[in-house]
Amino acid sequence: MYKKTILENGLRIITHPMKRMQSAALGIWIKVGGRYETPDYKGIAHFLEHLAFKGSKKYSCRRIKESIEGVGGSLNGFTSEELTCYLVKLPNLHLGLALDVLSDMVINPILHPEEIGKERTVIQEEIKMYKDLPQSYVYELLDELLWPNQPLGMTIIGTVESISRINKENLSLFKNQYYVPSNIVVSAAGLLEHNKFTNRIRNIFSSLKSRNVSTFLRVKEEQHQPQLKLLHKDTEQTHLALGFHSFRRDHPLRYALGLLHIILGANMSSRLFNELREKRGLAYEIGTQVKYFQDTGAFIVHAGIDNRKVNESVKLILKELEKAKHKLISIDEFKRAKEFYLGQLALSLEETLDNMLWIGESTATLDEVYSLKDITKKINKIRREDIRKVADYIFQEKSLNLALIGPFKDSEQSLYSQLKARLR
Repeated sequence: MYKKTILENGLRIITHPMKRMQSAALGIWIKVGGRYETPDYKGIAHFLEHLAFKGSKKYSCRRIKESIEGVGGSLNGFTSEELTCYLVKLPNLHLGLALDVLSDMVINPILHPEEIGKERTVIQEEIKMYKDLPQSYVYELLDELLWPNQPLGMTIIGTVESISRINKENLSLFKNQYYVPSNIVVSAAGLLEHNKFTNRIRNIFSSLKSRNVSTFLRVKEEQHQPQLKLLHKDTEQTHLALGFHSFRRDHPLRYALGLLHIILGANMSSRLFNELREKRGLAYEIGTQVKYFQDTGAFIVHAGIDNRKVNESVKLILKELEKAKHKLISIDEFKRAKEFYLGQLALSLEETLDNMLWIGESTATLDEVYSLKDITKKINKIRREDIRKVADYIFQEKSLNLALIGPFKDSEQSLYSQLKARLR
């Protein structure tokens, strides 16, 4: 199903040929992101990703977009804590064009001073925009609690101050340090032939030399008591993000954690959705999220809550987390969670773009790719007791972190006193 080749210079190629598809999706992944940065130059990985779209040696900014969109394709990129990705989806006949465009963006971005200046302003406005969106900004406050004074606890996009000091020399040095073959994965899925695709990549990348790449600092997690961060803002509802330190990306219990996420907050059948929205009408939006990194992770509950009922809502959320620690889930709920996990994964893997993202991220982070069959076996080995064990390990009072944005009347100390000792 999946085919992998490693070039002599260390660049990894992973494909999933899908014979019945008319499309192809391509991604070039660089193993670098927000947590590789220093505080003084926070946001440089994201800044560089933006600038790659502003013109390369062979393609102007306009030609980059027109080349892909002119054949019916779509072009995008993103920067996360540990990865940067440039991606395209288009009719399979034009896969060679997509590879030529993306590779030139990655290898030969122009980094013109005028474009750097313009994009600096764009990103600074983006930073301001997120601060004006409490439903997004509350996650930044939570990250600061989870990983204080560490790159992982700082926003990927950077600050107005850090973006102000990044110049062409900084960007060039950063690119030369991390955009090297041994730090790159090229993934593709759709109607393609692996050997032909690999030869094209070899022709483009084989002349590039690899060198050692510095990695990120491992996180320090020394939390000994619950933490609360409030931001007073005149909003129509209170935005909440509650988080606990959790498992790293390859932890043996990560699939049990995935089922716990489904049971508590991944869909409209979940416990939190049912208790807070359906039964009591306390929130419109309520759910959970799981973050995985190389050396750590986080389990997050997020919600938009009636301003008058923050304490009641938090109390109910903690009650549901507490219940998961001490009581086995029902056989029926367990079965539905497993079916939802595998069903959602199967549906996503019908699509070329999701397949490309799946195999690319897995190869870049774990250097392996599990098939749906592999994961089905792992899910079927999980017991109900494993889910209770995961909940008991993660949901500890000392590890509780709560970020809130809203028009609070109570002081932070008053709210903290009310919340402390709810998780035992």
